[in-house]
Amino acid sequence: MNNPFSKLTFILFTIFFAGLYSPDAEEGMYPLSEIHKLDLVNAGLKINPKEIYNPDGISLIDALVNIGGCTGSFVSDKGLIITNHHCAFGAISSASTVENNFLENGFYAKSIEEEIPAAGYKCRITDSYEDVSKIILAEANKFSDPIKRGKIISDKIAELEKKYSDRSNSIEARVSEMFAGQTYILFKYKVIEDVRLVFAPPRSIGEFGGETDNWVWPRHTGDFSFMRAYVAPDGSSKSYDKNNVPYKPKKFLKINQNGVQENDFVFILGYPGRTFRNYPSQYLKYQEDYLLPFTSELFEYVINTITEASKNDEAMQLKYSSYIKGLANTMKNYKGKIKGMKKINLTEKKHSEDLFIKDYISKNPELTKKYGDVFDKIEFAYQQLDTVAMPVLWFERTERISDIYQIYNFIFQNSRQMLLPDSQRTEPFKKDNYQHRLKSIRQAVASANQEISSKVLSYLFNYTIDFAEYSRLVAVDRYLKNDEKTIKKFVDDLIEIGILDTAKFESMLKLSPKELRNLHPIAFQLFQELNRQKEEVEKTNSKISAELKMLMPLYTVAKQEWNNRMFIPDANSTLRLTYGHVKGYSPADALYCKPFTTIDGVIEKSFLGGEYELPEKFYDLYEQNLWGKFFDKKIGSVPVALLYNTDTTGGNSGSPILNAYGELIGVNFDRTFEATINDFVWNESYSRSIGVDIRYVLWVTSAFSGADKLLDEMKIKL
Repeated sequence: MNNPFSKLTFILFTIFFAGLYSPDAEEGMYPLSEIHKLDLVNAGLKINPKEIYNPDGISLIDALVNIGGCTGSFVSDKGLIITNHHCAFGAISSASTVENNFLENGFYAKSIEEEIPAAGYKCRITDSYEDVSKIILAEANKFSDPIKRGKIISDKIAELEKKYSDRSNSIEARVSEMFAGQTYILFKYKVIEDVRLVFAPPRSIGEFGGETDNWVWPRHTGDFSFMRAYVAPDGSSKSYDKNNVPYKPKKFLKINQNGVQENDFVFILGYPGRTFRNYPSQYLKYQEDYLLPFTSELFEYVINTITEASKNDEAMQLKYSSYIKGLANTMKNYKGKIKGMKKINLTEKKHSEDLFIKDYISKNPELTKKYGDVFDKIEFAYQQLDTVAMPVLWFERTERISDIYQIYNFIFQNSRQMLLPDSQRTEPFKKDNYQHRLKSIRQAVASANQEISSKVLSYLFNYTIDFAEYSRLVAVDRYLKNDEKTIKKFVDDLIEIGILDTAKFESMLKLSPKELRNLHPIAFQLFQELNRQKEEVEKTNSKISAELKMLMPLYTVAKQEWNNRMFIPDANSTLRLTYGHVKGYSPADALYCKPFTTIDGVIEKSFLGGEYELPEKFYDLYEQNLWGKFFDKKIGSVPVALLYNTDTTGGNSGSPILNAYGELIGVNFDRTFEATINDFVWNESYSRSIGVDIRYVLWVTSAFSGADKLLDEMKIKL
């Protein structure tokens, strides 16, 4: 029988993947430790690379902040931060009221005194990093049992984070896994606890195009805002206090108000969230079959339910605005991933890659001894994972999305946990954690909308009807009969007993298990059995995850042996650099997209109305050609957004786009729809990131909003 992996087949496959992972393309979210290995000058950088990162001095990375799960950068010596409008969205919406709607109308603090607290926001600035792999793995490597080994690693990480965090100096230590089971880096972050909102354009500019334009090109969104970091007069970090003063950063970015042109070199610094490029094909199949479709369908249902319930209620729309925006962003991203994966048959191609690596290993006795059974063990682990994938996802999403489920489950657990001594209670019910968790549940009770809550939990129970036989939720089958009417009645009955009524909820917290059972026998039995099954599937899932963590280092090294090229650790919310060029692309046959959009395009789209409506003042400025110094003669208008082939993902929102001289020329905020699969694979032909051009930022801030004071602070000449 002929070897299916013939020499010719191998050559053809290698040629294919050379195109998919071109070493000449600008793929890579490079950690600080790898920057010195890059030939950035040859790529187009005009400054010394040490000006980007210098462990012995001040450099551009000192101007970067991690803020609200996004990236921001200092643009003045008074702690002024530029980031995305969608990154500041939560602060803007929480500060808004129906009478004073900053979200819809925009916000500008004309003085320091008028800047308002950004509720829940903190800044984290990377202070230093250190490889602690040997310390973490010294004890763990003595054990082969994956669960025992994983526990030792987790405990050691917690120990190091506690040891090196210094609250008195506002230093927070976090250990990040760079390569699974191999490399661990201890990062120290300076934490600033007082962040305030300074400027936000109206939603019609900051979110122009809404969800219709989200993740697509061409884009015309003014996705930017300004915030400011504050500290105590002595420079220490302190939560909001009227006596706090603007933070003086070590470094702030210089703005180049002339922007960039097509093919110019650019680079980005930021805190990208998670990528999964070094994972096996089975992981992609799990994403494609389970996580992505279930989550996107659920989020879409919740969004539509809330939108319908609040269509005539402005206060309700404002209340849910930030929540809906978060769900919608994830939903469209996941749908893009599903489409992109199917379009290029990514899972199958990754599977073929794994087979080639496996074949390559099998032909070398030394490599076979090290990695021979790794691929079979990974395959077996994911076969086991299939049996619990949907139940695990269902419990995770239901506990996050359904307030009714959260509330009743808390009541149910509370009736049992309070009978135990503190040492035997689960973590949420221990004395040190109980009040915090209770406060969260009380807020859920107070803010719940009965109509929305009922429909969402009913949807989640109904979703289980189509689970495969090996994935059934036994309690739902037994008590709710896989029947939509039975499910609806059950959910209505839960509401009827008063779990969404504050007074009745408080009284239920005092009930014993027997009294709670008498109150609603079916609910008591259902949640008792659901929790039992949840423990079982999570135990199985944890065991499989621990086994995969043991296998992943071997898989990664085997892949490195085969690939023989620079291997970049997956993004993990630590500071990274990526570089590329301003560049258009062809998303489909016979279609080419230019790398800049302009104000002319904003006006053209505005006639569609709805998500594209503009304030009257915008038209007035346009008709009068009031462009200031921000008109680009070569482009023929004021640039609004730009495309570039850098390698970005979630968390890069708000990242500064820097030119060859390290000057700010834009703010990253999105990717194209085709590039949503960047988390799994990167390709120069379609992986494009989207940013708001600094010229549009300055034009909106100055000409539209009259916030020239901010331009003065950033040293911009009008």
